[in-house]
Amino acid sequence: MGGMAPPQVRPQSPLLALPGAVAAQGIDEGIAWHYGDPIAEQRAAESGAALFDRSNRELITVTGDDRLTWLHTLTSQHLSDLADGASTAALVLTPTGHVEHHAVVTHQDGTVFLDTEPGAGAALAGYLDGMRFWSKVEVASAAYLAILTVAGPRAAAVVETADSHARFTRLTAEGIDLVVPRAELGATAAALRAAGATPAGSWAADALRIPTRRPRWGVDTDEKTIPNEVSWLQTAVHLNKGCYRGQETVARVHNLGRPPRRLVMLNLDGSAGTLPETGDPVTTGAGRTVGRLGTVAQHHELGPIALALVKRAVEPGMPLLAGAIDAAVDPDDAVEAADATPVSAIDRRALRQIRKA
Repeated sequence: MGGMAPPQVRPQSPLLALPGAVAAQGIDEGIAWHYGDPIAEQRAAESGAALFDRSNRELITVTGDDRLTWLHTLTSQHLSDLADGASTAALVLTPTGHVEHHAVVTHQDGTVFLDTEPGAGAALAGYLDGMRFWSKVEVASAAYLAILTVAGPRAAAVVETADSHARFTRLTAEGIDLVVPRAELGATAAALRAAGATPAGSWAADALRIPTRRPRWGVDTDEKTIPNEVSWLQTAVHLNKGCYRGQETVARVHNLGRPPRRLVMLNLDGSAGTLPETGDPVTTGAGRTVGRLGTVAQHHELGPIALALVKRAVEPGMPLLAGAIDAAVDPDDAVEAADATPVSAIDRRALRQIRKA
């Protein structure tokens, strides 16, 4: 559902042996939080090339003649004609439309690769395997593969120069992904560093992702999240495809245009010297809970910021607390004027049903 349990044994990345590496905790255990200077790492990603270790993500393969049409029926994305070499994102929803799984999907040389958050791979593979029935598909773990990402204006030049061991490369919202045999992870990272990429940890990755409002499943979402509340409605949902589990909720909320919550960026008070934590409540000055805190990070220009799922009506300027820290919704996240349009009695009943689901 919305949270995840870490796997029993989390692989330790060889990049943790690099100078200055500080190990991450929580969901990103097994990779580096930073390599001694997270602010410089963020700047490298914006002005040059940064190497992000994403080897903690879990990969699954789907093979067989029915691989694309079968996945098309099970997920929110149009996958039946996904071209060879193409990548997209897809969701598995509950019958009531809540996000149960999020995965990046790549079709490469007759195999569909799905990669998802640390700790979520076994549950996704188990669900898919249980839905095979008579379809000509096979679902398997791809733990022998790992992901490195190069981001920044010089990313393409670095990848072209490096002598990598990539099984394949792809372009995603994170940058240029290199999917490599796990045994070659260290050697590929060394080649990318030699070509000019600066190692960057999960702190930098989170800090740069927050202003884009791109969520991580299980971090910025919970068990009640529907695609309409976050950017996945644009990136992981095909609104005109055939029926799939949870589609009714997605279509109903899309037609109404008023999801119960929305993902926003919070600007946090930096004078306290501490940061709130993922999962902390977002409350009003009167103590009313209006949301849930997701990713939190110190940005090299914006200072302390966070993602939060908040009630639809929460506007910039409203005094808030993120945990015990003063916070405010970023001005760019003002509620659209269209939300002021009166809602009919029929629409109100539909919204109440969605909120209760």
